[in-house]
Amino acid sequence: MNLKQFFTLHHNPLRIKQIFNKERFTKKKIKIWSLRITLGFVLLILVLFAWYAKDLPTPGKIKQRQSAAATQIYDRNGKQLYAIHGDTKRILIGSADIPTVIKQTTITAEDRTFYSHHGLNIKGIARAMYYNIIHKNNYLSGGSTITQQYVKNALLDPRKTITRKIKELILTIEIEIMYNKDEIMTMYLNEIPYGSNAYGIEAASESFLGKNAKDLNLAEAATLAALPQRPSYYSPYGIHPDKREARASWILDSMADLGYISRDEANKAKKDVKEIKFVPKREDISAPHFVMYIKDLLVEKYGEQAVEEGGFQVTTTLDGETQKKAEEAVASGADRRFDSINASNASLVAIDPKNGQILAMVGSVDYFNNSIDGQVNVAIAERQPGSAFKPVVYATAFKKEYDPAYPIWDVTTDFGNYTPKNYDGTTHGPVTMRKALAGSLNIPAVKTLYLAGMDNVLDQAHQMGITTLNDKNRYGLSLVLGGGEVKLLDLTTAYSVFANSGTLAPTTPFLKIVDSKGKVLEEYKEEKNNVLDPQIAYEISSILSDNSARSYVFGSNSALNFSDRMVAVKTGTTSEYRDAWTVGYTPQIVAGVWVGNNDNSPMTAGAAGAMAAAPIWHDFMAKALADKPAEDFNVPQGIQEMTVDKYTNKLPSGGETITDIFASWQIPTEHSNSVGKIRIDKYTGHLATDDCPDQFVEEKIVADVHSEQPDNPSWERPVRAWAASMGLLSGSIPEGDKTCAALDSKISIEITSPSNNKSVSGTFTISANVSSNINIKKVDFLIDDVTVDTDTSKPYSITYSADSLSVGKHRISVIATDESNITSSSSITISKEAVPIKSTPLPTSSPH
Repeated sequence: MNLKQFFTLHHNPLRIKQIFNKERFTKKKIKIWSLRITLGFVLLILVLFAWYAKDLPTPGKIKQRQSAAATQIYDRNGKQLYAIHGDTKRILIGSADIPTVIKQTTITAEDRTFYSHHGLNIKGIARAMYYNIIHKNNYLSGGSTITQQYVKNALLDPRKTITRKIKELILTIEIEIMYNKDEIMTMYLNEIPYGSNAYGIEAASESFLGKNAKDLNLAEAATLAALPQRPSYYSPYGIHPDKREARASWILDSMADLGYISRDEANKAKKDVKEIKFVPKREDISAPHFVMYIKDLLVEKYGEQAVEEGGFQVTTTLDGETQKKAEEAVASGADRRFDSINASNASLVAIDPKNGQILAMVGSVDYFNNSIDGQVNVAIAERQPGSAFKPVVYATAFKKEYDPAYPIWDVTTDFGNYTPKNYDGTTHGPVTMRKALAGSLNIPAVKTLYLAGMDNVLDQAHQMGITTLNDKNRYGLSLVLGGGEVKLLDLTTAYSVFANSGTLAPTTPFLKIVDSKGKVLEEYKEEKNNVLDPQIAYEISSILSDNSARSYVFGSNSALNFSDRMVAVKTGTTSEYRDAWTVGYTPQIVAGVWVGNNDNSPMTAGAAGAMAAAPIWHDFMAKALADKPAEDFNVPQGIQEMTVDKYTNKLPSGGETITDIFASWQIPTEHSNSVGKIRIDKYTGHLATDDCPDQFVEEKIVADVHSEQPDNPSWERPVRAWAASMGLLSGSIPEGDKTCAALDSKISIEITSPSNNKSVSGTFTISANVSSNINIKKVDFLIDDVTVDTDTSKPYSITYSADSLSVGKHRISVIATDESNITSSSSITISKEAVPIKSTPLPTSSPH
């Protein structure tokens, strides 16, 4: 029998009239028909319930449904950084975290018979209809119970239809049967909307008052309890604060009427309601770039819906105090320097090298500044690192036969259509790899990349945490100067390998992830990978912390230096000053800083890593290390300090030496052919005798001088040219003389003009040929033992006027003096004749 047949049979008016008009109608039959009608009505109700209940969730699974809840992100100390949510911000809490005052204010405002009814308050519904229709009183509770409101908000769509109302009644009854009142109240307070996308009492409390629900006082609880009836109208950010305060006061008065509080408590709380300061309406977020980085990682793994609605509790590795110091250092550096260097942005990352946990991340100077693309997280953006990539290259080379003491030639070298230059355009000849890396010399770095091998360097970089540089065909030798893009976070991770004795603790921002049911999805577990020999890691740390090794380029008091502890650091600068980097570390912390412009526009000339980024890095490190004891880098087993020949890196045989550290496989066993300094007679080019005075001797270095690639003319020629220009002797020692040329000096003098015994007149020239086996210092010309002039260069000659001479004979002398102050002389005789006087005849007398 269907419903239509049932109503036709039992509810036909004509049939009922006939029954009552019949005389045989008796009380017994009335009872029978009454029972039929009642049973029919009950059957109708059961059929309706069965019909609509088939599409509803079963009572046992209602509590298991996933309410949309915000994902909470906390720092390592439990301080909230942000709540990730979609259109719904919800934070689920348990009954223990909901204080009694919240439950009482809610019951007073919404459902005063909550603990006595069974889900449906018939009297309340009738009363609400009467007051809402006749008196239009907004302050009295509505017709729906708390259980019904939960059903409407959590389980059904918002359409107001008879069908939805029937489903509401069914679910309300089922929930009342399956759950106790405290469970229903907890579900309700986690579900109900309070406005501004805040769903549930905890989200409302944090959004509007900046505190947890468990910390609310009476006035605050009443204010929040006033909101659910009309969330937009009563909103703390709306235009009806007086109406909201009036409703909160009504709730407080009603609580006093119900005996929840005293009248005095109500009056005091009503005054407090007017003094409540709501949290300013804005995006409440700390460490915004880090938070968005976290969100992206969560979405990638769990999906966007789960992150926005799953109610995850995410405890991150971020340290609030370290983050604050990082933000202050970036902001301070921007204020001090950016205008003068035409920079607009900076980024900083700090990691604990021992465990890979990110302690701080500043993605830009100002996350909310759109003019600089502030929301772009430069910490995870790809930028060219400049020379900051060099330590990875040198570390790779050290795996071979190269070491900190290895002599690498800083001379102009053609690498085949590529001739790199140093930052200042100068060259330094032979330098150790220590000084080359510490001073950030470009030519030696390019050579080191060539010697280490491109594939080996890229493989080492990837092992150390670099996630880019994957297209090796793109890169040439300029890679060592920053010709490939890396992320600041990745490069900082790579440096953590040096700080952690060659061990990579994979970088992580997570300590723990728990879902809304309390299930642990992820939890930090220590993971370590040995990606670099500890001896090499120590060598790099030794170089990068050696202030004396870099002072010839950076000075001894640069922002790279710490006087109270060992701190390793390297800078980087890209072409046209588009990027400035500084990355440095101790065993406790590693930090990287980038400065530049997001649009890749160049900064002012001179805005190098040491000038633009290092001050920010130093400021942060000084603050981060202030409360930490100085900790030296661990010296691993196998490291030895040795003295080797400067030019060959072999065991010394008398030549110039240097002392440095060596890994176990780098220790030299061969002896050098270099002899060192020898004394050479300046005038013969032979070994000088022991008695030869110092002024006639020059020191020469006899060394086995060759480039790193002796068979490569492009490498060898500039090295040989440099050696020649510096007077280095390569090969055998020259022969020695029996006597010192200076002490055996013989000066030969020949006066060539005038001739001996010649008569002179007018202006005449005195010339002499002077020769010696050592240099002539001067030639003095004398007449009658009086010096009249001196000449210091060939041809030796002077002019003299005979008018200065008296008539008769005179002696001309020439005295030559060599560099050993040995003299020799030669003389001739000249004469000056008297000038004859012509006689004048006497005049004759004329006749008169």
